[in-house]
Amino acid sequence: MNRSIEIRPRTRSASRPDAEALARLARDSEITAYRSSGPGGQKKNKTESSVRVRHLPSGIVRVATESRSQHQNRRLALERVWQALARRARKARPRIASAPSRAAVERRLESKRREARKKRARSGALED
Repeated sequence: MNRSIEIRPRTRSASRPDAEALARLARDSEITAYRSSGPGGQKKNKTESSVRVRHLPSGIVRVATESRSQHQNRRLALERVWQALARRARKARPRIASAPSRAAVERRLESKRREARKKRARSGALED
């Protein structure tokens, strides 16, 4: 059986935002740098490299603490906000109802026949 799978390339805007989109997003957001917690010693305790981005219109908050660079973390956090907004904007596809299987139809009909026989038996007992 030969099946072909169609693979469509993702557009650049769908996978990652460009610099202009991130700049617009930064204007609508509150960006806070802070000291991250955890292991890392003096370097981590002294530098404010972690970034928290709060998108003011939607209230979405995303954090980036991976890198030692505040600029890199800022870009990562803004990308995460952008992805969350894209997920919110995506429309869910409506479910297409499938037809019941032949076995399901047979089970339903057999159940109805049983109920009908019961009812006929009851009404027959009342007539006697």
